[in-house]
Amino acid sequence: MDFWGQFKPGFTILAPMEGVTDIAFRQVVAKATRPDIFYTEFTNVNSYVSEKGRPNALERLRYEETERPLVAQIWGTQPEMFLETAQGLKQLGFQAVDINMGCPDRHVVATGGGSGLIRTPARAVEIIRSTKMAGLATSVKTRLGYTYVEEWKDWLSTILNEHPDALTVHFRTKKEMSKVAAHYELIPDVIKLRDKLSPKTKLVINGDLERPADGQKFIEMGADGLMIGRGVFHNPFCFEKEPREHTREELIELMKYHLDLYEKYNITPYDPLKHFYKIYINNFPGASDIREKLMQTKSILEAREVLSSL
Repeated sequence: MDFWGQFKPGFTILAPMEGVTDIAFRQVVAKATRPDIFYTEFTNVNSYVSEKGRPNALERLRYEETERPLVAQIWGTQPEMFLETAQGLKQLGFQAVDINMGCPDRHVVATGGGSGLIRTPARAVEIIRSTKMAGLATSVKTRLGYTYVEEWKDWLSTILNEHPDALTVHFRTKKEMSKVAAHYELIPDVIKLRDKLSPKTKLVINGDLERPADGQKFIEMGADGLMIGRGVFHNPFCFEKEPREHTREELIELMKYHLDLYEKYNITPYDPLKHFYKIYINNFPGASDIREKLMQTKSILEAREVLSSL
């Protein structure tokens, strides 16, 4: 099956986010309003190929059939490990794999992975070629450059010359992180470059999008898809085609569902779950007081008790 060929221009994706887009939260978003495609959290190929790290890697790659279409995102620096991991993903039932070449986290970059690969284009090419050998639809997610915006043409040309099935571009550099506005003015030029070097590659726009309507003009320019990340923290219903106001009760029910899933999949420890509470307990009278109580809880049971008192 042509994985990326099944989507019409304007398709939407929930961005892969570390410590966020696990099996539980993906299902929460699906219940709210699902995007066209989900990505897993990124998984280290070093972990996957090692006996000691494999359990953690498999935990990150856990999914339900209802989450399809689903792309597994992986990162690392060794081409042979990418091939072995991609072959394993195929056995796990994945149809598509995405190579993370954009993560700006200093610990990831220190290993040469993520956006660190922007500084080693020859290695990046090896990784793409090795990953493709597994036979999965292969895509890349990256940034415009490492330090300077002007790096974009050489860097994206390097990737496009390998003809990935899809390319997601976060329109900032690694150095910029998310501290400046995305360089949307470059989208027409990036589209032209894609059309010239690899016209069959699906181009996905990422950075500062809060809802699909924010990127519709980019689809009209010739881009193919839109990836939303932090926008889901402001509105878990952000993928709605016809946005509407959601009640306090709807948000609380969504949070209860998240608690149920966290418990169902036996996700530990508890404290990281607190990072999600601001998504649901927000923008209504008394929300800050409720959040404060929830942040003092030490278990799902205690969180449910706070919600039951509302």
